[in-house]
Amino acid sequence: MAASALIPENFSLDIRRTQILNMKQLTDETVDWYIQNKVVLRHHMVSKTVGEVQKIIQQLTTEISKKDPRFRAVSSSGIHNDNMKVLGPRQILITIPLLGLSGYREEQARRWRYYTAHGAKLLSPVRDPEELQQWLEVEQFSKSLQQWHEADVNIGGDLVPAKILTVFRELVEQSIASCNLKDKVSILEGFNLVVRIAVEIHDFQVEVEMVPTVEIPTCWPQKIKWPRCFKRWPCQEKVQCVKSFGFDLLASSNYHWNLSFSRAEHLLMEELDEDGGCRTMCFQVMRQMKEDVWCAGIKPILTSFHLQMVLFWTCEKYPHAKDWHCFHKSFVRLVQKLHKCVSQHFLKHYFMKDTNLLKYTNSIDLDMVAGKLAIFLENPVLPLD
Repeated sequence: MAASALIPENFSLDIRRTQILNMKQLTDETVDWYIQNKVVLRHHMVSKTVGEVQKIIQQLTTEISKKDPRFRAVSSSGIHNDNMKVLGPRQILITIPLLGLSGYREEQARRWRYYTAHGAKLLSPVRDPEELQQWLEVEQFSKSLQQWHEADVNIGGDLVPAKILTVFRELVEQSIASCNLKDKVSILEGFNLVVRIAVEIHDFQVEVEMVPTVEIPTCWPQKIKWPRCFKRWPCQEKVQCVKSFGFDLLASSNYHWNLSFSRAEHLLMEELDEDGGCRTMCFQVMRQMKEDVWCAGIKPILTSFHLQMVLFWTCEKYPHAKDWHCFHKSFVRLVQKLHKCVSQHFLKHYFMKDTNLLKYTNSIDLDMVAGKLAIFLENPVLPLD
């Protein structure tokens, strides 16, 4: 199907002409200019923003840890901090490690259970856990602090994310006050218990989501059947290294813990082009185009995480160095993959292919982005302004 056939009707010719104006084809000179004047500048700005946010988060979490030692303080160690994921220039995810839980082992028998906030059992499930979700029992850890057996976080032996989030939210509120951060930090209200704060950085706000997290760096989940058979990317040595760094369980919903693979994702991004390819450059330019043209805004529906998943799937499909030597061809191929996912409203998680990362994303917004991507694929150009 031609790209033009996929453009929504509300994208008029006048809009298309306006978007193409002051743009240039993907020549080496244009790409170099775009990287130096857009990508590099973005990196400097994001690094500066991250540094400012981390100072405040370190101060806040240090105070939280003093009040409740079950929550570990997050250090300030730059943009590659293991506890931080930059989703966009003004959108950051911070994981707060939980202490006093070690020696994790997977639960063999599945128990299906739901509770009210006060601990009463619900007779029918709210919904079954999805593929990237699970319950967590304190008995799954060979060593655990007594505080994890207390009723403020535990119901019937289960560590309940909703209760942990309630405790954590109260600690955040108290620590903002005791650290005299009310002029810089405010809690954002939402429809669930997830703790989001707005951090004032100079003349703009950064939204930070703070998620209590159980780090499990010693094993790989048995239900994650990765890598898939007969795949040549990544190499076997890289696979073993990635799996040795384990995974995390995030308290970001009421009942279920969400599996996260941030360390694995970071390792896959490392030495991505040791064969001389242009994968990293393609990703950086795609991310920049997403933020400048395709899906701009403070809280975009697509984040760097989504683009990273698209990159991993494309690397797996095209594993050879020869597939990544021509930037124009490689970049357009990557955008084609993104366009297909957005158009179909379906983006598979790289480690759990049956999980749709766009399942709960507004379909109208996705169609708008798909239209912009179709325009680009019809005439691949980069903005010069």
